Amino acid sequence: MFDGTFGITVLFIAVSAGVAAFIRRVSRDKCLKDFQSNMVTLEPTTGEISSGVLRVENTGLEFVYRDGEKRDKTCQVSFILYKCEYGNIQALVRYHDELTEENKKQRQKQLKKTYHPNFFRKLKRKTLNVFKTIRDSVVEVANMMISHVKKTSTSTVLTSQGKYVDRMKNDFVGSVGTSYEPLLERYIGHKILLELIKGQEVVKYCGILKEYTADFIELMDVDYLSNEKVAIADIIVGRKYGIVRGLGE
Repeated sequence: MFDGTFGITVLFIAVSAGVAAFIRRVSRDKCLKDFQSNMVTLEPTTGEISSGVLRVENTGLEFVYRDGEKRDKTCQVSFILYKCEYGNIQALVRYHDELTEENKKQRQKQLKKTYHPNFFRKLKRKTLNVFKTIRDSVVEVANMMISHVKKTSTSTVLTSQGKYVDRMKNDFVGSVGTSYEPLLERYIGHKILLELIKGQEVVKYCGILKEYTADFIELMDVDYLSNEKVAIADIIVGRKYGIVRGLGE
């Protein structure tokens, strides 16, 4: 007969798995969401550069080509980049002159709210950061509890399902992720200096820090150098390749 401890353990794992699945289904990276439905150029560390209207899902990105683009060589009308490939993203570039009038208006609203935010926006962000910190602590505790249950449980059911428990634990922690970064938080809404690793060289850019997540850094109003040409753009760079060095104003 199962004891009460076993029942609670199974219930905890079931609830945790359900919560992780829900979060994984609805969550999308905040930086990537800002470029949703905009014309965006993908600059990966490997492979061919792609441009298209960006569609953001929790499992990856889709770049939908403009009418006629690339159809002379292939019937492909979009390019999909899966979440497991995010580590190959060097930069996502939103060139201002490639945006529709509606996209330009939306972007201008973003910029107005971002650059030197007022007291109320700062207060709102600080409040949200408190909840983020609490959330990260809860995730850490949940991670420890799951590990402890797996190690100490004598149940043959849990022992035999060790791989499932490990996968569920990784899904739960990975789907939420730690996002609060004190070093970057004070620079939100200010011009910062970013160093971007491009192959064997490091290129420096100055732009307004719009947002950051565990995987990406988003800058607005950047003089972006690409193909020997400088154009005004907003960029999202992988934190693996982009490093914030300090204030740029």
